[in-house]
Amino acid sequence: MNDDLNVPSEEGRHGAPLVLVTRATGYVGGRLVTRLLDCGYLVRVLVRDAANMSGRPWTDQVEVAEGDVLKPESLARAMVGVQYAYYMVHSMAGSSNFVEKDREAARNFGRAARAAGVERIIYLGGLGDPESDLSRHLRSRQQTGETLRESGVPVTEFRAAIIAGSGSVSFEMIRYLTERLPVMICPRWVYTRVQPIAVRDILSYLVSAPRLPESAGKVLEIGGPDILTYGEMMTGYARARGMRRLLLPVPVLTPTLSSYWVHFITPIPDKIARPLIEGLRNETVVRDNLAHLLFPEIEPMDYPSALRLALSRVDAGQVATSWSNALVTSQGDVPPVKLTNREGLIMEERQAVVPCPPWALYRTFSGLGGDRGWLYADLAWTIRGLMDRAVGGVGLRRGRRHPDEVYVGEALDFWRVEAAMPNRLFRLRAEMRLPGKPWLQFETAPQPNGTTRLVQTAFFAPRGLSELAYWYLLYPIHSLIFSGLIREIARRAAILADAAFEETAGR
Repeated sequence: MNDDLNVPSEEGRHGAPLVLVTRATGYVGGRLVTRLLDCGYLVRVLVRDAANMSGRPWTDQVEVAEGDVLKPESLARAMVGVQYAYYMVHSMAGSSNFVEKDREAARNFGRAARAAGVERIIYLGGLGDPESDLSRHLRSRQQTGETLRESGVPVTEFRAAIIAGSGSVSFEMIRYLTERLPVMICPRWVYTRVQPIAVRDILSYLVSAPRLPESAGKVLEIGGPDILTYGEMMTGYARARGMRRLLLPVPVLTPTLSSYWVHFITPIPDKIARPLIEGLRNETVVRDNLAHLLFPEIEPMDYPSALRLALSRVDAGQVATSWSNALVTSQGDVPPVKLTNREGLIMEERQAVVPCPPWALYRTFSGLGGDRGWLYADLAWTIRGLMDRAVGGVGLRRGRRHPDEVYVGEALDFWRVEAAMPNRLFRLRAEMRLPGKPWLQFETAPQPNGTTRLVQTAFFAPRGLSELAYWYLLYPIHSLIFSGLIREIARRAAILADAAFEETAGR
């Protein structure tokens, strides 16, 4: 964090081990923090900007240390008292010199860990035969492990291939390509053998490593029981979704052209897709069963089971972390409007800093609907409700049970309350007849100067091109309504807070 970093007490240090997690905002790192806390570890997370940690369910259970692995002078304080350090850093969408930056970052981290007396570094790298012609990305992942070992700190390096889990970049690429393309033109990389592993199994290995001294100094290859091609994973996804898909092989389609195609069809930008696709030219299967011998209690699930679990998470809106989390840069103030894709969802996000406490904002946005209406463009909401009713939907007739009280699971006009965390978060899931699944979410984040940052996000989950077209066709209208809604919520919350202050002062 800053100079007043909270260092564990001697009692804590001699009790539960203190672990440091890098890239806790990333896909695996974010889930790893939760698992470590559940196992009783003291957890410190290393982030470039502590302000970006607000809103995560475990933020108040961890220590937050500000630092950058490319700035060695920032790492010393983060390492104080650390027994085990998880290194989850690697470049995916980087510059042309990402290999050098990866090695520099690992070198800085290893040296800081050694100087602080860290007992072990645990690293998640990439699977692939080091004697083969690995892609630059896979080669860099393995070189990172080598660089960490050069520090002299014992390293446990896990090497994995494709991660099968809701929100992973590989899963999302399979998801979008399969759902949006009835006929897929498939280049050679679609037929390369890979050994996917469920994200929960990766977490089991990572969390178990500190408790097994024999894993120190080892390179452990991990994977699920199935060896498949990327094409077989896509057809498996189609079967799980009740779809029929046709794969047409073509002799030549370069990674560059493939990445542009993925960029066009999926939320994954070409800068992410290209290194991923280049890595898929390499066969990534487990060649050494040492991990199974050391961790016999971990029995990785098969791909169909991992796929069903991932789909259940997506359908239930319970995706804990996403590949895109780690791509957010730490730049202080965020733009007031952001339209992006994540976890198979299109997101339209708006933010405002409001001169009032969180409770005033929460009371305002959790009080939407019913007789109170929707504060802005109420006529448009009414017309939308009538249209929904005309085609057999629920419309606005259900209203709300109570003008102020609300609980999870109850109906609110044509929404269903999906999450209600007083003074922090309020999420609604639409039950109107729509081509796709929409959500509307509000979050509050107290600021040091007494104001509160309000984050309003509209989510939409399309399943096909027609549903995608529906969203973008109506985007100008949504933009107008949601812009007005956040302004009106901010205005009314400020008035509510002022009235409460005057009432208190008058007593």
